[in-house]
Amino acid sequence: MSHDVTYAFATRLVGLGRPVREAGAPAGPGIELSSTYVAGDGPTYGRYTNRTWESLEQVLGDLEGGRALAFGSGMAAVAACLELTPQGGTVVLPRHVYNGTTSLVDELAAAGRLVARRVDPTDTEAVIAALDGADVVWLESPTNPMLEVSDLPTLVAAARARGVLSVVDNTFNTPLLARPLQDGADVVLHSVTKFLAGHSDVVLGALVTGDEPLHTRLHTHRTLHGAIPGPHEAWLALRGMRTLHLRLERACANAAELADRLSGHPSVARVRYPGFGAIVCIELAGGRAAAEHVEESVRLWLPATSLGGVESMLERRRRHPAEPVSVPEELVRLSVGIEDVEDLWRDLDGALRA
Repeated sequence: MSHDVTYAFATRLVGLGRPVREAGAPAGPGIELSSTYVAGDGPTYGRYTNRTWESLEQVLGDLEGGRALAFGSGMAAVAACLELTPQGGTVVLPRHVYNGTTSLVDELAAAGRLVARRVDPTDTEAVIAALDGADVVWLESPTNPMLEVSDLPTLVAAARARGVLSVVDNTFNTPLLARPLQDGADVVLHSVTKFLAGHSDVVLGALVTGDEPLHTRLHTHRTLHGAIPGPHEAWLALRGMRTLHLRLERACANAAELADRLSGHPSVARVRYPGFGAIVCIELAGGRAAAEHVEESVRLWLPATSLGGVESMLERRRRHPAEPVSVPEELVRLSVGIEDVEDLWRDLDGALRA
C-alpha cells in the first residue's frame, strides 16, 4: 500500500500486512514455521518474534492507532495487563466484566497480589471517585454480558489526570466501532478469537498501546512468560481480519433488527442493546427454565460460550459459576452473526414462543 495516501479502514484491512510488492512476490504473507534463525540481523529466536505475528500486529496496530502485540489467548493478554499493577496495588473494574478477567482478578486478590474495587461503570462520578489511590482502571464498554455503557473519554481522562493506568477491553467493538487510544486510553485489549478473527477457529489475544515504554514492558512479559501466539493461528486471524468490515456491518445490521423485534416479544421481559454492535442480551419472562428451553430449542443459532463468529450463537450466561450473581438467571446473550436475518428471527422466535 502507498504511504502517500490515507486509506479508509476497509481498504487498510485488506491491504496492510502483505509482502513487499515486487515481481514474483506472493499476494499474502506465508506462515513462518521456525523456532530458530541464522545469527545476524533480523529475528533471533521464535519466542521473541515471528514474521507472521508481525503482519497481524501491523494491521491491528494501524487500525487502533498504536503498536500491537499478539498473545497466545485473550486471557494471556489479560494476565499481561494485570501484571502492570504493582504488588498490592489497586485495580478499579466494572462489577460486570468478562468472567475470565473477573476470575483472574479474584484469584490475584485472594493471594494478596492486588486489591479490586468494583464499580457501576455507568456511574461516572462513582468511578472517578474510586480512582483515587488506584493504580489501574479496567474498562469495558459495553460490558460483558450486561452491555452497560461507560463514558470512556471522561473516565480515561480522569485516570490520566490521577496517574492511573487505563486498560480498555475493545473486544466487543473492534477498532471499527471504537478506538480507545484516541480517547486517551493507555492499553487496548482484544480477544482476537472473537470478531477480529471471526470464524471460531482461532484462540488468540492482543494488546495495543501508543506508549513505547509500555509496549516494551508488555513485550518483555510475553517473552518471559511464553505467552506467544502460534504462527498458524496468527495467519488465520489475519486472513479473518481481511473481511472484518463486511462481517461486522452485516452482523450489526442483523443485531439492530433483532433487538427491535425482540423488544415487543411476549416472551421477552427485557432487551439489553446499547444501540450499536453485534451483541444483544435478552431476559426471558419465563425465568431460568425459559432461558434453558431456548438454548435447547434453537436449530440455527448455536448454543455456545463464545461470540463474534460468522455464525450466530447464544447462551444463558449464569450457567457459568464464575458469572456474578447480579447477572440474571434468565439472561441469554446473543452473538449475532451474518446469516439471513429472517432465518435467524424464525428460529429464535419459534424457540421463544415454544
